[in-house]
Amino acid sequence: MATKILVSQPRPQTEKSPYFEVAKKYDIELVFHPFIKIEPMSAKDFRQQKVSIPGHTAIVFTSRHAIDHFFALCKELRVTIPDDMKYFCVSEQVSLYIQKYVQYRKRKNFFPETGRLLDLLPIMVKHNTEKYFVPQSSAHNDDMKNLLDEAGLEHDEAVMYYTVANDFAPDEKFDYKMLVFFSPEGIHSLVKNFPKFKQGKIKIACLGTKTIKAAEEAGLKVNYQPTAELRSVPAIIEAYAKTLN
Repeated sequence: MATKILVSQPRPQTEKSPYFEVAKKYDIELVFHPFIKIEPMSAKDFRQQKVSIPGHTAIVFTSRHAIDHFFALCKELRVTIPDDMKYFCVSEQVSLYIQKYVQYRKRKNFFPETGRLLDLLPIMVKHNTEKYFVPQSSAHNDDMKNLLDEAGLEHDEAVMYYTVANDFAPDEKFDYKMLVFFSPEGIHSLVKNFPKFKQGKIKIACLGTKTIKAAEEAGLKVNYQPTAELRSVPAIIEAYAKTLN
């Protein structure tokens, strides 16, 4: 019987993914089931936050989800985004995604080469006359707000979409030998779905310091995390698979 590993992400769209190469090589069954899912916010709920989008001169995007839900809500609210709006993004990948909704102009799109929020801040400080608007998930923390406050930048934040637990079916088997988490919300969802969960011999892999912290606070032992040698999740899964043989 193949070893089952739960990867809390959507299934890769291509069968050439390294995930499947590792699974085939070591006879592993990979189950892709995100522990969290994204749901839209209604215009009515957004208005209750009493935050106005018009009047801001720059938008800060930390994910493609934020872009999708920002433009969807603007359409529902009948808010017109001016052509001279500036966009500050956590990475080039996120920045390029904006062209799904508006014409992409390099002189109005800004991002750090590293893809790190801390490296986006100096770019924003250079544009300290802008009035920033930050679309957020319901599961946000105050990192962005605190950074902008400390930098003395004018800004507003508002929740524009929900991050919720992606529940398992009541009769769904949970016979995995390894669980892979990508966010603190994934850990919270595990606890919600399985309040009596005992780790036992189950191995747990986490990506990101916040995810690791959430796991440890939930009483879990993190067995695997990215290192100089294990830079990707498939590499982590392969390292675990080698211990089985």
